Amino acid sequence: MEDYFSRFLNLGWQLRQCLTELIESLLGCIDWIPRCHEVQFSACHERSLASTTGYIHEGAYVLSVGNTTEEKHANGISECMVLRKGFSNICQRSYSRSSYLLHGFRLVQRLAFHVRDLWCLFSRGSSEDIGWLQRTKASLSSVDGTGRFQEFLHDIRNGVHCLPDTLVYLFVPGLFSNHSPLYFVNTKRFFSKMGLTCHVAKIHSEASVEKNAWELKQYIEELYWGSGKQVLLLGHSKGGVDAAAAISLYWSELKGKVAGLALVQSPYGGTPVASDILREGQIADKETRRIMELIVCRIIKGDMRALEDLTYAKRKDFISKHKLPVDELPIISFHTEASTAPTVLATLTRVAQAELLLWLPMPRFLLSASEFVESMLASLKIPVVAPVSAAMAITALHLRLRYGERSDGLVTRRDAEVPGSVVVRPERRLDHAWMVYSTLRKDRAEADASEMCEALLAMLVEIGRKKKLCRPCGCLSLTASA
Repeated sequence: MEDYFSRFLNLGWQLRQCLTELIESLLGCIDWIPRCHEVQFSACHERSLASTTGYIHEGAYVLSVGNTTEEKHANGISECMVLRKGFSNICQRSYSRSSYLLHGFRLVQRLAFHVRDLWCLFSRGSSEDIGWLQRTKASLSSVDGTGRFQEFLHDIRNGVHCLPDTLVYLFVPGLFSNHSPLYFVNTKRFFSKMGLTCHVAKIHSEASVEKNAWELKQYIEELYWGSGKQVLLLGHSKGGVDAAAAISLYWSELKGKVAGLALVQSPYGGTPVASDILREGQIADKETRRIMELIVCRIIKGDMRALEDLTYAKRKDFISKHKLPVDELPIISFHTEASTAPTVLATLTRVAQAELLLWLPMPRFLLSASEFVESMLASLKIPVVAPVSAAMAITALHLRLRYGERSDGLVTRRDAEVPGSVVVRPERRLDHAWMVYSTLRKDRAEADASEMCEALLAMLVEIGRKKKLCRPCGCLSLTASA
């Protein structure tokens, strides 16, 4: 079913391209409209008379003479002066009659140029920015680690766990995680059951990238000096961007304290969703920005720069100034593609939970019950669900039809790859929220998000060991190329 739907998407993308080319060719005819309107008059009187031209430009009347040769009569008045006055009267009468026509034509012309500029801005969008990291001349080639990731995942599902307890595992949440009670909760519980030291970074996720980078730097140093162990980072979405920024800005201070970084569905190169929302010059751009400022700044109490830092312009500027030490630190880029099949619309995601004790009417005999009964009742919770997967499917469908790009709903696959890193590209269809939230309908035959996080961190440990072994001889840790 999904294969047929994917074919329909490809057909829709091709039809959209043909329609875009047709509209652009039609709007290209607007360039033929002259921006300067002129009316030319020329006359010849006997032997040598001047050629006179009358111009109407931006509502002003100008009369010019093309030939400077003048023959004076006996009375001292030249023929050009006579013609100049005569044609001036003619052109002034002509201008007074056609002034309304010219003003109407000028209005239509300006409207046509404005429509053309708006269409070019809308049709282009972020098409020239998506995947810009791979097109840069200084871009390093990535290494495909999908096969090795599947091997780790297979061993984990068979009960083979190889993560050492000599490291501290730090999960960095993404945007709006402060308002999501279950963000990384299942993964942290999974790691704690294995006896591993695991933390979820307590940062203001709606803050700017540079502010969170400073907080993460302090957080990492506190964990390192408190435990004496290196810190292994895994950042999801904007959390991966924040963690990468902390390493890029403060690598001289964090070197030796960080063991590796895994960026999970992170818009390292930017995201078209943020760029399209905040792009200036498009239709209703000011109104859109006001709505986003209302949501982010007033309702969520965040910083608008948190969203601005994920645009292509901001990411290009930051990456050009601050390099990520991919040659010294093990780094993994993990990205997926969201499913756009119609069955996803019926999928519900558990985003929070509510306690039943606060809402259920309590019988009298339970009011005097023991603490055991009270604690048992307090543990009764119902899940709070939301159609997150359906929303991700809609945005992924939009990005597929507009740009022809595969994405997890918010981040395109090409923008999630860090040049020079080990890239994991699973074929399984997973949306942007799947790695941190759990769905009500679980498939026991497939790995869950906690097991995938363990496989990614196990890969980081292995890559780090190979880097240490291969550093003296300068050989590569992995040989497979992207």
